[in-house]
Amino acid sequence: MNISELARKLRISTDELRVKLPELGFDIGSKAIKIPDREAGRIEYAWRQYKKRQFLAKKREDQRARAERKTRVQEGNAEKIQIPTTLTVREFADKLELPIARVMQELMRAGILASLNERIDFDTATIIAEDLGFITEPLEGEKQHDEDEKGLEKLEGALASQENKVPRAPVVVVMGHVDHGKTRLLDAIRNTHVMDSEHGGITQHIGAYQVVRHDRELTFIDTPGHEAFTVMRSRGAKVADIAILVVAADDGVQPQTREAIDIVKAAKLPFLVAINKIDKENANIEKVKTQLAEFGLLAEEWGGKTIMVPISAKQGQNIDQLLDMLILVADMEKDHIVADPARRAIGTIIESKIEKSEGPIATVLVQSGTLRLGDQLGVRGAHYGKVRAMQTWDGKKISEAIPSTPVRILGFKDAPSIGDVMEVPEDVKLLEKLKEQPTRKVGAGEMKVHTAQRDQQGSDIEESEKKVLLNIIIRADVLGSLEAIIGMIEKIDNKYVGVKIISKGLGNVTDADILNAAASSAWVFAFNVKPPAVIEMLARDKGLQLSHYTVIYKLFEDLVDRLRLMIPAEQVYTELGSVKILATFQKLEKGCVVGGQVTKGMVETGATARVVRDDEVIAEGKIKRIQVAKMEVRQIEQGTECGIEFSGKAKIEVGDVLEIYSEEEKARTLEVEGSRSR
Repeated sequence: MNISELARKLRISTDELRVKLPELGFDIGSKAIKIPDREAGRIEYAWRQYKKRQFLAKKREDQRARAERKTRVQEGNAEKIQIPTTLTVREFADKLELPIARVMQELMRAGILASLNERIDFDTATIIAEDLGFITEPLEGEKQHDEDEKGLEKLEGALASQENKVPRAPVVVVMGHVDHGKTRLLDAIRNTHVMDSEHGGITQHIGAYQVVRHDRELTFIDTPGHEAFTVMRSRGAKVADIAILVVAADDGVQPQTREAIDIVKAAKLPFLVAINKIDKENANIEKVKTQLAEFGLLAEEWGGKTIMVPISAKQGQNIDQLLDMLILVADMEKDHIVADPARRAIGTIIESKIEKSEGPIATVLVQSGTLRLGDQLGVRGAHYGKVRAMQTWDGKKISEAIPSTPVRILGFKDAPSIGDVMEVPEDVKLLEKLKEQPTRKVGAGEMKVHTAQRDQQGSDIEESEKKVLLNIIIRADVLGSLEAIIGMIEKIDNKYVGVKIISKGLGNVTDADILNAAASSAWVFAFNVKPPAVIEMLARDKGLQLSHYTVIYKLFEDLVDRLRLMIPAEQVYTELGSVKILATFQKLEKGCVVGGQVTKGMVETGATARVVRDDEVIAEGKIKRIQVAKMEVRQIEQGTECGIEFSGKAKIEVGDVLEIYSEEEKARTLEVEGSRSR
């Protein structure tokens, strides 16, 4: 076996493997190209053991760190923060001065699936804060904000109601690692079981559609597979009845696969596994089943309870079998997949956007009751408008929507947030008049992306002193895309450069955005919106950069590349040694030749020399040449006498000391999770 092939199997570089092999007890030589198969097998085993030891060591380190944080909290030595009765996950992360991803990871560890705009209560925040090494205190004089909790309670109450319950279509969410074929699977299901009235393609935000199999309707919630959409996948799991976990047969279990498994387990969702890309030559279905077994997902044919269906979304192979298995799972869960269509409608916002010609529009999954034309709409205790028009996922106009139906609603006064509970109120007069909600509203106005850092003593470092900020303005087509972009920007954590979002919102770029960008020297991003020609012309006239994108990866990579150019180079300073001057020989046009002895360290050509006389620096110059016994050398060590050609304006005398040091600029790097550019 070639060493490069072995390195690919172990998912490391060939050079890294060569370095690690001696540590693992294998001496194959530094130039070896091939390894005997038997030896390769032993290396694979040793590598697995090495990675296991690494995992256990990290686990022990994490446990000790967690225990230490807990001890600090119990002893009252931890940092104290004040938080309100309820706050969003984003606000909570800002209070803790931690990345949102870190806070969400801790929430998931505690079994809490919350998106960055979802609210958590004081008790939950206190538990998570203590795990992270903080002590919480109630915020003095705060105003109660409990409309989110009321909405969730109403939704839970409606779903738990025992009156007039009838079966409804199961809601299915599809999850999987990026590039494992999740979107292609959804397209294959649509193309096979629905008259195709729209073009295919990769969605950048949550969508929903319905298919019919054996006279049974199935509702699919489409959550993108990119890691920027962790939040949106969590939302999808909140509203779904069944999950499909897509795993590529040629790639196996990947980070997002593990993340999806955690989400469905925490949400206690019934699910099945679709092993995709079985048409590929290097597909290995048994290997995928083995990897899944390590996470407690044992295939039925292996004596387990997890349904696994091998499919090829590209070829349309076994799609019908997958749908049949979904119906089987739905039948097993039929007691839970019910709703009362006779009550007032209530459901969850799964997408919202602002159309130029139609205004605010939201896609709602009706979860209980029946939504009708003319119904008033309440969101978070406020009157958000009424249903003026409804469309199904394929554009058909309808007058009513029964449970498990995703509908596009026209008639909102403002775009609600994804994950909000929408209801038809009993008495619209009891609802508050819609007013601006700064913590939730996505529109014009500033939003600070948290960039605070702490030094080793824990004291705040002023942002103005430590960062070069890149000002940006973001305009996106839908709320989900905007939140995903902001979520990725928050991964940028560097003490030298940062991003400041001057303004953000839904819809197209306006002349006000361009004027705002001109005033703040901002870069304008247009995501999935095409700026009018007049706006592009105005941007050119103002000398501004206006970029439009359709893929979040590309936007994020371009942003990170710009930040890399902005990072100031690091000045690396190294003390090398010192020379005592014993004689002066020759004065040159741009320096002189002197003789001396190296009394400390070393001296090398090209280094900088301070001329010190009576403990006072009088000049600086460069070591141009070094000569020992009429032989020119590049460097000399302590105790050696030498001749030195000094380049500089100093007049060096006997008894002076040259302090030698090097100073070079070293480019700083900016590594950001989710950015593939280097």
